Amino acid sequence: MKRSFDAAARGARRPPEDVGGTVVEVGTNPAYEVSVGPGVLADVAGFVGGAGARVAVLADARVAELHAHRLAGLERAPRLDVPPGEGSKSLARLGAVLDFLAEAELDRSSCLVTLGGGVPGDLGGLAASLFKRGIAVVHAPTTLLAMVDASVGGKTAINLAAGKNLAGTFHQPRAVFADTETLATLPEDELRSGFGEVVKAALVEGEPLLALVEESAGALVARDPDALERVVAACVRAKARVVADDPHERGPRRALNLGHTFAHGIERTAGYGAVPHGVAVAAGIGLALAAARALGILADDTLADRTGRLLEALGLPRDLTALRASSGLALPAADVARAMGHDKKGRVGAPELVLPARAGAIELGVPVEPAMLTRLLA
Repeated sequence: MKRSFDAAARGARRPPEDVGGTVVEVGTNPAYEVSVGPGVLADVAGFVGGAGARVAVLADARVAELHAHRLAGLERAPRLDVPPGEGSKSLARLGAVLDFLAEAELDRSSCLVTLGGGVPGDLGGLAASLFKRGIAVVHAPTTLLAMVDASVGGKTAINLAAGKNLAGTFHQPRAVFADTETLATLPEDELRSGFGEVVKAALVEGEPLLALVEESAGALVARDPDALERVVAACVRAKARVVADDPHERGPRRALNLGHTFAHGIERTAGYGAVPHGVAVAAGIGLALAAARALGILADDTLADRTGRLLEALGLPRDLTALRASSGLALPAADVARAMGHDKKGRVGAPELVLPARAGAIELGVPVEPAMLTRLLA
């Protein structure tokens, strides 16, 4: 049965002017805080270090070279570096991480700190949820995508041959430390990937956040520190509200999958890592808007063009045609449609879409006929 998510109906939203501060509480059970701002990685050791506490670190190897020194006080903690990229989200790598936790002699009162983007966060979160039936995990995201999305909400996962993120758990972190200074070293393609999730968060949350992102687009592309901190905090606050209402994604949290069913089909067809996740999400958002218009769901006639302009201002493709042109990948419609049939959020062979009616109002579980899907993907 199709359901709806309406941000305005789920409680008063703070306008962007009230987002101030660098700490956002996520009201799950247990609740935890997300610290956003320059230099917050220096606070991680104090948070995880109790009397006799044992701590280990799982890091992206490239990020560790650049930013491991920011985890002051954890220099002697056992650390495992994993190769960058989606290839590390595998069963084999998960086994290696679990062996590492055992060799580090962690117990059920211990904590794992993940340092890097969504890959160590997803992989480390899953390992922490499994090791000795669950130990604490603290995320230290260093990519924009991980700061605004992957590190918040407790989703963990690895990829299988059949699809992206098909094996995972829900395991909420004890805290998140999003140090915006680390974004200065982020490669351009990874920064753009993060913008895809920023636009998604804005469409789900509604007009105040969408307007903020539009107004900040130039400053975000230029990596203005104040703009980055402000938008990251606003996106985290928006996601925190949704996650608190639906921690296990049984209802309204599915709105956060806007563009993702298309994106996962694109990523699987291209080969994981060939198209950055947030870039695929951007194209997926364009496809979701086109589907909403074709199905008569889109109530705001200006939203598709407005969103397309914003995506382009952030250096992202506004639709699948633009992604094909910018990536040089064919991404055949039949292959993408087939890959979408494996999406974990729908029935096997029958993807269900998350589609926008307007900013802040999202339709959930919308079925799509194969013929229409083929036309959308052409």
